[in-house]
Amino acid sequence: MNTLAITKREVKKRYKPVDFKAHKGTQGHALIVAGSYGKIGAAVLSSKACLKSGSGLVTAFVPKCGYQILQISNPEVMTLTDVEEAFISNIHFDIKPQAIAIGPGLGQEQPTQKALYQFLKTNAIPLVLDADALNILSVNKDWLSLLQPKTILTPHPKELERLIGKWTSDEEKLAKTIAFSIQYDVIVVMKGAPTFIIDGEAVYENSTGNAALATAGSGDVLTGIITSLVAQSYKAVNAAILGVYLHGLTADIALPETGHHAFIASDIIDYLGKAFLTLENE
Repeated sequence: MNTLAITKREVKKRYKPVDFKAHKGTQGHALIVAGSYGKIGAAVLSSKACLKSGSGLVTAFVPKCGYQILQISNPEVMTLTDVEEAFISNIHFDIKPQAIAIGPGLGQEQPTQKALYQFLKTNAIPLVLDADALNILSVNKDWLSLLQPKTILTPHPKELERLIGKWTSDEEKLAKTIAFSIQYDVIVVMKGAPTFIIDGEAVYENSTGNAALATAGSGDVLTGIITSLVAQSYKAVNAAILGVYLHGLTADIALPETGHHAFIASDIIDYLGKAFLTLENE
C-alpha cells in the first residue's frame, strides 16, 4: 500500500480552471437530498457549499418544512419538496443532475430508509453519501451492493465504525476501510485529523486543515463541495481529493482572523473563494 500526500502540487495536477466560455448549463447541475425537521440547516449548508464550489445549478430536495428556509437562506438554490412535512419519504425529481448527494440532516425514519432503498435500486447518477444515508446503510448492509461503482462515502469516525466494525489501532482501521472499499468498489473519505481518501488500494492523505474544522456542519459543507466537483465532471477520486484539500485550506486561511474557537461551518463556505484562488493565481 502506498500513501500519497494530498499537497498543492498534487491538487493542481487535477484542478480544472473554469472555461472562459462556460455558462450555468455547462458547469453541472447538482442535487442535494437532505434535511428533516430540526435539521434543515444541513441542507442549507450543503447546497450553498455546492454552489460556492462552482456548480452552475444546484437543487435541494427537502421535506416540506424546509421549503421557506431554503428559499430564504439560499435564493440561488432551487428547491423541491417531499410530500411529507418533517422527513423525506420518496426521492423523486424531474431534473437531470450530473451528481447527487444524499444524507446531511436526513434522519432515519422508516419511510426515509425505504425511500433510500428504492432510489438506490434504480439510480445510475454519480452519488455522494453522507451522514444518515451512511447510518441507514450500516443497519441495512445488504443495500451496499446496490451502490454504483466509485460512489463516494464520507463517514466521520463513528459512522465509519458502524459500516466496517470496531478497530483497535489506526492500522487496523485503515486495513478494514481498504477492504471495504475493494469489496464494494466505493471511495471512502475517512474524515479525521488528517483525512484520508481510500480508493481500493490507493490511499491519499490530506495535508490541509486544523482543529477549527471540528465544528457542527463541517461535514455537510464537505459533502456539498465534493458533490459540486463531481457535477462539474471531475473523476470521483479527484473530486474527493480536491474537495478535502479545499475544505481544509479554508480553515488554514481563516485561522489568523478567526482563531480556532470562532470558526464555524459557514466560514468554510465564506473562505472557499480564497481557497480556489490559491490554485488559480499562479
